[in-house]
Amino acid sequence: MQAFRAHLIHSPERGRIERIEDALVSFDDTGQITSVAPGDSAPATMDLRARGVLLPGLIDLHIHAPQFPQLGTGLDLPLEDWLFKYTFPLEARFANIAYARGVHDRLVRRLLANGTTTAVYFATIHDASCLDLARTCLRLGQRAFVGRVAMDLADSCPEYYRDADAAASVSGTARFIEAVRALPQNALVEPIITPRFIPACSDAALEGLGALAAETGAAVQTHCSESDWEHAHVLSRTGKTDTAALDSFGLLNRRTVLAHAGHITGADMELIAGRGAGIAHCPLSNAYFGNAVFPLRRALAKALHIGLGTDISGGHSAFLLDNARAAVTASRMLEDGTDPEKGAAERGAAGSRIDFRDAFYLATKGGAEVLDLPAGAFEPGRQMDAILVDLQDDFGPPEDLLQKIIMRATPDEIVTTWVAGRAVSGKDRPPVQSV
Repeated sequence: MQAFRAHLIHSPERGRIERIEDALVSFDDTGQITSVAPGDSAPATMDLRARGVLLPGLIDLHIHAPQFPQLGTGLDLPLEDWLFKYTFPLEARFANIAYARGVHDRLVRRLLANGTTTAVYFATIHDASCLDLARTCLRLGQRAFVGRVAMDLADSCPEYYRDADAAASVSGTARFIEAVRALPQNALVEPIITPRFIPACSDAALEGLGALAAETGAAVQTHCSESDWEHAHVLSRTGKTDTAALDSFGLLNRRTVLAHAGHITGADMELIAGRGAGIAHCPLSNAYFGNAVFPLRRALAKALHIGLGTDISGGHSAFLLDNARAAVTASRMLEDGTDPEKGAAERGAAGSRIDFRDAFYLATKGGAEVLDLPAGAFEPGRQMDAILVDLQDDFGPPEDLLQKIIMRATPDEIVTTWVAGRAVSGKDRPPVQSV
């Protein structure tokens, strides 16, 4: 049993911030929190009070691991052009396992240093590199969901980078699920079924993956109504919205993560809520490829599970708090509107804004709720995934500290990152072998 004595801030539920000036957080050898008590109630293993404030670890719901080398590249292009010019050629390089290992090691280390304790990854179509990503997360101590990407549709995928057919997509995914679950001493990494998106997958592949989700109980992730192009493609091909089509293929359930969802309808929201699925809101990426502002506040009002994603590399930042503040900014622009030639009353969508409190919840407990994961807050039964933040040059009142962290903190101000109570990045981390 260990116990950290710390000043802590968390959001047990959306709209409520709890700040404890002197707390003792105790956790067992599995990293599960057993109690949160007054700081002087028992001896502490580590006293963090003079070193910063303790926050729950950040949960990134949408990352393309092989796209890390092109972070910040090609954002001037439409989504469909960006995929063929930059993304597919880069992802095809991950057939080279040595190249894949180098990228994975740098990416996971960067994200842990950025405070990302849980990451949800798209990998590639290559079995070896996908498994290497899972092993890298396990070796470096990051909690993760890793998906082998399924994409078999010849009309939408290049010949050099696609599964041979629907059977290959399904069998490759099944093999990967088994391989990840067989990794020794694996308490951190889960496989996740990953059809890239409907435009890249045949109906047979989608049906097979839906059946595999029911058979294995594995989580599901995919893109949903990301842009005008994707949304229109699915409507034209299936006669249904992305959400309804995914549901018809058996891919919409309590363990589904839908990336972007910027063009979902009110009926889609009801369906997502009814199935218990969640949304990875990626405001930076949406600004470049989404063609619309996701109505976050409206979706939250319908009790949807929502968290945040960086969408490396559709977004230009690997730091989840950049997306937290972008979520606040996007919501303000949606509420106020963008066309100055319209009057104030007609310019925007009233009641759309969120604030830093909502953004903090989405980056922590909200992301955990999407994944049905016991993390994201300092509560008994949840995992001790945490970050210690020392906001430099802060001389303001304590009650403003969280707002300042959410709106301006940098990765350099994250002192230490813990996953399951073990230091995995920063000043308290023991040395970890590089590849």
